Amino acid sequence: MPSSLSSFLRMAPILSLLVLSCVICSSSAQGPPSPGYYPSSKISPVSFYQGFRNLWGSQHQRLDQGSLTIWLDSNSGSGFKSLHSYRSGYFGAAIKLQPGYTAGVITSLYLSNNQDHPGNHDEIDIEFLGTTPDKPYVLQTNVYIRGSGDGNIIGREMKFHLWFDPTQDFHNYGILWKPNEIIFFVDDVPIRRYPRKSDATYPSRPMYVYGSIWDASSWATEDGKYKANYNYQPFVGRYKNFKLQGCTSESSASCKPPSFSPSGFGSLSPQQFRAMQWVQNNYMVYNYCHDPRRDHTFIPEC
Repeated sequence: MPSSLSSFLRMAPILSLLVLSCVICSSSAQGPPSPGYYPSSKISPVSFYQGFRNLWGSQHQRLDQGSLTIWLDSNSGSGFKSLHSYRSGYFGAAIKLQPGYTAGVITSLYLSNNQDHPGNHDEIDIEFLGTTPDKPYVLQTNVYIRGSGDGNIIGREMKFHLWFDPTQDFHNYGILWKPNEIIFFVDDVPIRRYPRKSDATYPSRPMYVYGSIWDASSWATEDGKYKANYNYQPFVGRYKNFKLQGCTSESSASCKPPSFSPSGFGSLSPQQFRAMQWVQNNYMVYNYCHDPRRDHTFIPEC
């Protein structure tokens, strides 16, 4: 056998692995498979003042041509709150994050009734955990149910990296809260589904919608390893394309939240589930149900 042919045959398995690796990398780089359904496009956006008001840090908040900028410096952060509380619905916004050193800084969009039930509140969170320039942002999703004020607050965190750079452009992030499930979306791709398994593990009291930027140095970045560094201030979060559609506290009992799956599916469609599974397989970096350090008697849904 000619030596060149022999060398080729010996190299063939390695070449096959390289080709397969390139295919996998290419597939990953293209982002998740299509969910096949883009429900947020069916919801008309509202202007900021149609749906929200400043809650704190008014001097650190600016509205310009429909885009809201809020920022954190050594004096203050800033936050906003919806005009109405809701029993269910879809709540979203397009958000653009700041590049560079943002460790210790939280930029968020979330539901909460903390002001109505201090020390015993419910919460559904999308939080961007600030980072150092050499590492990607972490998107943390979380659900609290009747969190207590005695330090025994039970978080249900699932954390993700993203398949794009969230500092380069606006991307749509949303929370669908229904009586039987909560679904988190990124650009209409479902990334997490939290089903109602019992009354004790599911939030059901009305909540307001909030957004904020604030200093969470004690825990935000790698469990507090890296703190907010105000040499890099101001830290900026940008929001636009606000979406609020659901049942307010004043709505009739017959009010139903919007559907976020094709007709005929009570929950996500098989194609939406496949897209969600792809995200979780490739980009999920923490799941509270799989954390051996957690006391699972407090998280029976796992």
